[in-house]
Amino acid sequence: MKKNNLYLVLATLFLLFSLLPASAKKQVKIATIGAVSPRLDNSLSDQQKVEAMISFLGNQIEQVLPDKPDLIVLPEACDRPAGMNMQQQFEYFNVRGNQIQDFLSGIARENHCYIAFGMKRKDDSGVWRNSCVMFDRNGKVAGIYDKNFPTPDELEVVKASDEVKLIQTDFGTVGCAICFDLNFEELRDRYAKLKPDLMIYIGMYHGGLDQATWAYACRSWFVGSVGISNLLSQIRNPFGEVIASSSNHFNYVVSTVNIDCELAHLDHNKVQFKELKKKYGDKVIIHDPSEVAVIMITSEAENVTAEDMVKEFNIETVDHYFDRTRSDREKQLNIK
Repeated sequence: MKKNNLYLVLATLFLLFSLLPASAKKQVKIATIGAVSPRLDNSLSDQQKVEAMISFLGNQIEQVLPDKPDLIVLPEACDRPAGMNMQQQFEYFNVRGNQIQDFLSGIARENHCYIAFGMKRKDDSGVWRNSCVMFDRNGKVAGIYDKNFPTPDELEVVKASDEVKLIQTDFGTVGCAICFDLNFEELRDRYAKLKPDLMIYIGMYHGGLDQATWAYACRSWFVGSVGISNLLSQIRNPFGEVIASSSNHFNYVVSTVNIDCELAHLDHNKVQFKELKKKYGDKVIIHDPSEVAVIMITSEAENVTAEDMVKEFNIETVDHYFDRTRSDREKQLNIK
């Protein structure tokens, strides 16, 4: 084959492969950092404080970069020093501008990873928001979530949002919640209907059992980053079980999770589970957390998703089972 023809063939193959739909990553390496903002000397100018915060965040992120994470999560308000009153905060924000955003964007680009972090920002209309900003692997904004439920005191300085949407990534869909949001089941229910692959939670409090409740209600992986000393930043599976956690010694943790999973009830599925395991062996993980009568099917097969497996063996997912129960009940009671 002539060299020119070979180049033409290779170019054509490259074009064809580039047009194929990209499959989402199964294995996602997540780093969550409970970065507690330092108190800075009041004699420093606001610009010096910005530079100090850039240095601080750089040092925090440096801890997890050797693991080459796909996603790094930093807490709410991670870009401002601690101990500022409201007037001092907004004087600082006016000087800060986009400097810290630009710094984090550069880290995302240089390390080919996503970064999610919390900040107060002015939106396009000039209104202040408490936001979770997410950069993609090229350092571009992948999405922004604005806090839906600021506290009553916070509502005096920032505007609440009523928008809930998922951020698209190369490993799946991501939802976000910020601090006080975790208390409101109506927000959680909206996310549950959207079925995110991963929920990111950034806060100045942990939330306790609410973290597990959100994970199970949304049927999603859940990563929390908490900017308070002695509170843990953790990664949970869709049952709300903690699979990785920071500690009293280290304020960060890095763990690889497989987000290609489906939840199914034990009722009417036990035979199918056996047949599924018989065919796929170690390429499928069937996890029973005990007590809830629901199991998680995770695909380790390269070209077969958990959804494919569920369909192949006619396994009824937990949500379909619950919806069928509701429907049958309504028919019996003649509820319209």
